[in-house]
Amino acid sequence: MIGIITNTVCIIVGTIVGSLLHRGIKEKYKSTLYTGLGLASLAIGLNATITHFGQSRYPVLFIVAIALGGIIGTRLDIDGRFHRAVNRHSKRGQANNLGEGLSLAILLYCIGPLSMLGPVISALKGDNTFLFTNSTLDLVSSTVFASTYGFGMILAAPVLFCWQGLFYLITQLSSSAISDALMAELLIIGGLLITASGLSLLKLKDCKTLNLLPALLVPVVWFLIESLL
Repeated sequence: MIGIITNTVCIIVGTIVGSLLHRGIKEKYKSTLYTGLGLASLAIGLNATITHFGQSRYPVLFIVAIALGGIIGTRLDIDGRFHRAVNRHSKRGQANNLGEGLSLAILLYCIGPLSMLGPVISALKGDNTFLFTNSTLDLVSSTVFASTYGFGMILAAPVLFCWQGLFYLITQLSSSAISDALMAELLIIGGLLITASGLSLLKLKDCKTLNLLPALLVPVVWFLIESLL
């Protein structure tokens, strides 16, 4: 767990540093940072999807997952509920930006090869190299996020801890539960979600990315059913 704790602490430290810088950044520079984060999200998301697409055992599974997940998420109004919750705890005029930033940061922190494979390798081999590497990257990313969106970005830290902790716990209980095939499907879908966040950040398309989050559960259910047959 030391790797997961380190990753979480790095996000907290980066957020504190970034929030101190936030007050001194002019709006025109913040706008530039928004654009940069949007472009980076497109690159990271597309790379994750394309890189792992060749590893998929079911090339159409991600399409089914996005479709079903989107329907479930829209029915539950995950995106709307999330932004309304942020609105209640944010200053007027900052809420929309904070909600947008949090949704993007959570996806970038959580949906990535290092963040998802790190806890698995840590649980299996006691090797925290992936998590320590991811911690360094998240330290920089969280500083940039907080300098753009403010101190509220610290809320992403406990989400990351729970996410990585879940992978760690599942692997501890059953080392075969998270197979390479399942991980590939999750990374393909996760890459698409990050890409969608990038499009929203660039004001090209409001994808309501959080409504697509249930798509990540579809491969899990599929592989669970497959293992039972």
